[in-house]
Amino acid sequence: MIKVKEAIIVEGKHDKIKLANFIDGLIITTDGFGIFKNKEKQLLIRHLAQTRGILILTDSDGAGFVIRNFLKGSVPPDKIKNAYIPDIFGKEKRKAQPSKEGKLGVEGISEEILCRAIANSGAECELNESVKSQKEITKTDLFEYGLTGTPNSSKNRDILKKALHLPENLTSNALLDILNCTVTKNEFEHICNELFRKDT
Repeated sequence: MIKVKEAIIVEGKHDKIKLANFIDGLIITTDGFGIFKNKEKQLLIRHLAQTRGILILTDSDGAGFVIRNFLKGSVPPDKIKNAYIPDIFGKEKRKAQPSKEGKLGVEGISEEILCRAIANSGAECELNESVKSQKEITKTDLFEYGLTGTPNSSKNRDILKKALHLPENLTSNALLDILNCTVTKNEFEHICNELFRKDT
């Protein structure tokens, strides 16, 4: 496994699945052109860019470059690394027909070529032989700490966001995503115990 510090931005779930086979790191999908209208995901990517940097790894076709340029226009240049895959023509196994331009996307590229593209991007990488499983923060955790489901939930979320220097305009779902990207469950519990004086 290769540990990558930056959050890797790919287009779709199959790209994410491919990378997850050999990457130990955070992988976010744009859901294709869905990123253009998804304000919460844009907010998440901007936050990740500020806290850990992002690595853009989109397909090498026209659509991939449109998505890449959109992201580059919404994040400071010094917070972005770019990984490019070569033009390799062919068809992914799961697809009945090749893409419009006939090029393989990220999911169809070999691990060796993807590793080289990531290494050439300047991303902070290291070989990580043992990947430790980490417990996720869940909606139940948010409820138990009064961050959802109570009259004071909105106020409590604002207190937590301020303490963690998170964007203000986050829904509870977006907050959950960012928490799982930026703090461990133990850190989350410790912070909430401090803020809301909940017994451990």
